[in-house]
Amino acid sequence: MQIPFEPILFGYHINMHLVLEYLAFFVAFRYYVFLRKGRVDAISSMNRLSIILGAAIGALIGSRLVGLLENPLIAFSKENMFQLLNTKTIMGGLFGGLLGVELAKKMIGETQSSGDLFVFPIILGIFIGRIGCFLSGINEFTYGSETTSVFGMDLGDGLFRHPTSLYELVFLVFLFFTLKYIKNLVDLKNGDLFKIFMLCYFGFRFFIEFLKPNVFYIFGLSSIQILCIICCLYYHKFIVRLILGKAR
Repeated sequence: MQIPFEPILFGYHINMHLVLEYLAFFVAFRYYVFLRKGRVDAISSMNRLSIILGAAIGALIGSRLVGLLENPLIAFSKENMFQLLNTKTIMGGLFGGLLGVELAKKMIGETQSSGDLFVFPIILGIFIGRIGCFLSGINEFTYGSETTSVFGMDLGDGLFRHPTSLYELVFLVFLFFTLKYIKNLVDLKNGDLFKIFMLCYFGFRFFIEFLKPNVFYIFGLSSIQILCIICCLYYHKFIVRLILGKAR
């Protein structure tokens, strides 16, 4: 199979990244509905809908904004601006969605934690989406830097690069089953599972970004890595609670 993988159907090139992106949203939502079925939700249906709406709006704004910041030194032109406005990243989507949820909960007066139910659908959705990123090769800015390691792959430009999307797929499988194990073994407070997911995923992305040809323009860090640090600061109280052994 050649990468970028662009199969032809009825004479048209199929954008596999776009197809798998839509599939990721659909499958993740159906998985969420499945997990919610048959369980008592401490949050009312109307409030849950408001929270989902807040998450969607926050994710949309966050994904575009952070995607824009990933290319801070790009030359100004109509073509480049159109490309930037269509750039998005899951990192901005996750953190923007988190802020959108918190804002929505304040507006409706909801005090219950709402993230745990989304953890595994989010991981599944990211997994499916990352397959699309890998198949897109250098057409999507998720590829790695050049490498001479045994893991190097030709992603479409004749150079051997870190297949960072594949690295992430392996990590997501590990994270999925690890969080399942923690959920079944440890009696966590409501909302803690989501916090652990965010810290683990953002921690992974902080280090994997060093393997990408990013723009490291502030303190030697990329915009994604700075966002990872912001996420850790956002959850600093929870991190202290974990360190002190008070996760329960």
